[in-house]
Amino acid sequence: MKYLPRLFASCLLLSILAACATRPGIKSQEFEEMVDKSSVFQRSFTGFALYDTEQDAMVYEYQSDKYFTPASNTKIFTLYTCLKMLGDSIPALQYRFQNDTLTFAGTGDPTFLHPDIESIDTTYNHHVYQFLKGKNLAYTERPTTDDYFGPGWAWGDYAYYYSTEKSVFPIYANIVRFQFKELIPKPLAYPTYFTSFIQGFPDSTQSSYLIRDQYQNAFHYSPKPDTMAFTRDVPFIQSTPLVLDLLQDTLKQRITRQPEYPGNWTDVLYSLPSDSVFQRMMQISDNFFAEQLLLVCSSTQRDTLSSEWMIKYAKENFLADLPDEPIWVDGSGLSRYNLQTPRSMVALLRKVGEELSDERIKTIFPAGGVSGTIENWYANPGGEPYVFAKTGTLSNKNALSGFLYTRSGKKLIFSFMHNNYITSSSVLKVEMEQILHRLYEDY
Repeated sequence: MKYLPRLFASCLLLSILAACATRPGIKSQEFEEMVDKSSVFQRSFTGFALYDTEQDAMVYEYQSDKYFTPASNTKIFTLYTCLKMLGDSIPALQYRFQNDTLTFAGTGDPTFLHPDIESIDTTYNHHVYQFLKGKNLAYTERPTTDDYFGPGWAWGDYAYYYSTEKSVFPIYANIVRFQFKELIPKPLAYPTYFTSFIQGFPDSTQSSYLIRDQYQNAFHYSPKPDTMAFTRDVPFIQSTPLVLDLLQDTLKQRITRQPEYPGNWTDVLYSLPSDSVFQRMMQISDNFFAEQLLLVCSSTQRDTLSSEWMIKYAKENFLADLPDEPIWVDGSGLSRYNLQTPRSMVALLRKVGEELSDERIKTIFPAGGVSGTIENWYANPGGEPYVFAKTGTLSNKNALSGFLYTRSGKKLIFSFMHNNYITSSSVLKVEMEQILHRLYEDY
């Protein structure tokens, strides 16, 4: 019995020593040197959180309770909401057959006649188009509380794909795809419906190749031919009459408009597999998909499509246990009104990990050195990718949050958030890359 106190003291000492090091090879003091005292991070407002899924515990935190502008890390909130709300396929249309007429309404599905549809899903057979083709059609528009731009968006970005208008019935991704051929000044338009909307700049000294008027679908191009071929996607201004015109032009048939949405429909047609749509949103950080998917989620619960309502519902029903309340206002992260903390991002990713297998995580999230927005960063030379994470980028704002699979077989969740830096973001990325690779090798 006299040896028990000595044995207890030895065990206590071992426990204390274990707590002083996250794992042999990386001690807390080393984390302080890498993160807290980083000369790069000290030139910005930086937060960091690291979580070990096996230990079910935070490994290290630095300003993880502070709020940062998350930029496109907001898409992780949208992804998780979709995982909770949607099944294995995206709802495309609500419809009802009455006598010889098919009445249909949108759900917000961003994929209908999308110009990149085959690259999003190589097995897609245009079955939504085929479902509508040749029938007596009546279109009715779902009510929505959303404006065409989200709160806090930069209105001067109206002519860029990353700021495409939201709508209840997207068609052709709500963009015109202009193709410039070598030495041919006038671009080709897809859909061809918009060909008559194109005109040359009245001023031949105009430096831009293509712009759209802010308040009308008038597209102006430079009449000077270029020696290079290139493509430019420009959002168009959405309206119900335009949707009807585009549908009639595409389907080559007349469509009547039912002005009043009847509501309480039960028949739903589905489009693409959900994971292929989630992958597009996360891999290339597609703002349009993120915004529309929030509307799709709301369409499964109510007649009126509403991002604000959907965010409130998700916060109350799925996210009430996050360590810090999410300040969340849009689906994409374009708004600077969004604010999140690194420790909440980690908690959110833990929830995502409960919904997704490792295989699905590695399919949906960008892979370091391989795909998406981190194709040129966080590579594992000669080996399998080890970082699967979502980027977030606005001017002077950068974030990276996701999953890290170590050489030893551990699964970590991390969140870096940087605000208010004036250096190049690549300087921050180099520093993050060194830290993440150290974790991969030594944790």
